[in-house]
Amino acid sequence: MKKNMLLNSNISSAISKMGHTDGIAIADCGLPIRGNVERIDVALTKNIPTFLQTLDAVLSELCVEKIVLAEEIKAVSPAMLSEILKRFDDDVKVVFVSHAELKRATEKCVAVVRTGECTSFANVILYSGVTF
Repeated sequence: MKKNMLLNSNISSAISKMGHTDGIAIADCGLPIRGNVERIDVALTKNIPTFLQTLDAVLSELCVEKIVLAEEIKAVSPAMLSEILKRFDDDVKVVFVSHAELKRATEKCVAVVRTGECTSFANVILYSGVTF
């Protein structure tokens, strides 16, 4: 039995395959998932599970050195931005790009985890750090 809180085998498997600087995205229910990237769909209904619940579960297993967010989240969903940033220490680099650029960047991720979140621009790409 796993000891950590993350029980989803597909997400856990994607994380285990990541190397340094590989990305995994956590997305709201509306983000398009294109290309050959693995889609891990955990959405059940609107806002179940939430983006933050899913992010917390992923962060229980993943060492993160950089995150990428859409610039638009600052104006449209500042409360969500604040909640996201609370989860990272000052040593994690935070990069803002256009939403269009974030969508293109997800195509290079190991996987995109689709949540039930309905908050606009509740999307993040987490780039793996190292634990040593």
